[in-house]
Amino acid sequence: MAFNDIPVDTLKRKIDELKRFLSTSLCISNAHTVDFYTRDVWSTFMCVSPDDVLYAISSTQDRMRAIEEKKNTTFGFCNASKKLVDISALLRAAKAHCLPALGVCMQLEDLMQNLRLMTGDTTAGESSDKVVAPDEFMNCKKAHEVQAMSEVVASLAKYCRVKQVIDVGSGKGYLCSYLSMRFNLQVFGIDSSSTNTHGAQERNRKLKKFSKAYQKPNKATRKQTLDSEDESKQHSRNSENSEGIKNFITEEKQSFEARADSSALSKQVTNDLSALDNAEECPLDPNDSDSGSSFLSMMFLDVIEDVSPRVHPSQLSLEEREKRKRENLERKAGEGRGNIRDDGLFSPLTSYVTAETELKTLITELEDAVLVGLHTCGDLAPSTLRMFGAKQELRAVCSVGCCYHLLSEEFDQDRQGCVVGVCGFPVSQYLKAQACFCGRNARMSACLALERVSAGGGLPMESLFYRAVLHVILRDHYDCFKSEKRVGNVYSKASSFVDYVRRALRKLDLDDTKLSDGDIQSYHEHYSPRMNEMVAFNMLKVILAPCIEGLILLDRLCYLKEQDNVSHSALVQLFDPLQSPRCYAVVGIKESTV
Repeated sequence: MAFNDIPVDTLKRKIDELKRFLSTSLCISNAHTVDFYTRDVWSTFMCVSPDDVLYAISSTQDRMRAIEEKKNTTFGFCNASKKLVDISALLRAAKAHCLPALGVCMQLEDLMQNLRLMTGDTTAGESSDKVVAPDEFMNCKKAHEVQAMSEVVASLAKYCRVKQVIDVGSGKGYLCSYLSMRFNLQVFGIDSSSTNTHGAQERNRKLKKFSKAYQKPNKATRKQTLDSEDESKQHSRNSENSEGIKNFITEEKQSFEARADSSALSKQVTNDLSALDNAEECPLDPNDSDSGSSFLSMMFLDVIEDVSPRVHPSQLSLEEREKRKRENLERKAGEGRGNIRDDGLFSPLTSYVTAETELKTLITELEDAVLVGLHTCGDLAPSTLRMFGAKQELRAVCSVGCCYHLLSEEFDQDRQGCVVGVCGFPVSQYLKAQACFCGRNARMSACLALERVSAGGGLPMESLFYRAVLHVILRDHYDCFKSEKRVGNVYSKASSFVDYVRRALRKLDLDDTKLSDGDIQSYHEHYSPRMNEMVAFNMLKVILAPCIEGLILLDRLCYLKEQDNVSHSALVQLFDPLQSPRCYAVVGIKESTV
């Protein structure tokens, strides 16, 4: 039976549709929050009121109604002024250009069914006698991701008739451990951090020794539980998504005084999240508020996935390079003596890998394998796909990326972050030929989680408001408001706006005695009535986020379809976006050599 994936010509047509929409609307996503008042961002891009925007977003009925688009407009933007004049038209267009509406994704159930039929079996993988329930040794989010992805990886391995898996950016080894124990696969976890590699090895050892999870689950009970959960989730999501945005907007339109408690609660939630067992986040620079990292670190901490920071070998110290070399040599020596994982099939390695990395030098016992990456950070996700295309021994790939703000762009004039000229976006020749470019602020916006906000997740806006008003003060009273120094996360330590400004000025080495408390507070009072502009504008960024993410992912899918040695490829939603916002996997399979 043929693999039911989307034809490349159809995919390119969908990419063109999405690009056309983003060419008009991307200006909103690329606007810098820090400059919101100094550059009068609202008046620059909008010809509607903030209240109209917030009402339209909260009114699901308006979004569903087919209303004739105004004349001389494109997706709600005036053709002459390029400003937004029809919010309903923009919302309808955004919904029509997200991945589910474009019809480019394969359902997970269809992928699994295809693989089972192509394999000639009804089982999804070969399990060992000792089966581990993932929720026994990891949090709910990670358990959800690992269980869903491991089923796909095991099915890919069975179809390709391989017993080895390479997990790139393996981090703490959650997926590696589960694949080895649940499906008896030989897994090599490669991470650029020696700390992560050592931690994964130690964690795997303790798991085997102390885990309570060596009990085979009752399949009928598990299926009944999953079916019940799916029905419950679907019912609750239908009601929550429509009410969540309404509740959020109602709360945000209250005065600052009434939001003081919620601001404190937001800080507490942020602290609680950072204390989770695997709250190892994307390497955001806490001091980089002017460049925009604070937009994510303050607003959407729960959206950032668990990742391992990628450090290029040229940036490593001599000591660290020697340490990595020694650890890998010791591992190989141990395996040469016949000590190849007596108690398991998971082997962590420390290395920085690219498409040019010779895997057989790194893994001497390497055979044909499946290449996987669960929330590979920034350029590592496209690098994983390039590696898959370049290495004949890699028979299939399943890649879930994250941290789009850390992607390097080939057609970014600054070209920041590209390693030896190889950039993370675009990867397909189709978008390269069009010199496709998103922009850093837009890529940061792509990290936002519409589903979580729709379900009432909320956006703690006060910190962004403080930073934008501070920028006005720096412009009005100081000559160095474009200073190389960064404000950083001063907000979390400040007791009030006045305290925030004084802390920020001192951090910038500026004379805070130049302004009285009354002078500072007057700025707060002047801009507070315009807070709803920032709330409405950032809600539009959230609405557009899935479209930007869609372009990045379709570029990766298009890349696989351009490879002559890849026979099947698809974009599949693996995870529940409420639990795991970066929920899409790029899956590819090479022609059989048998």
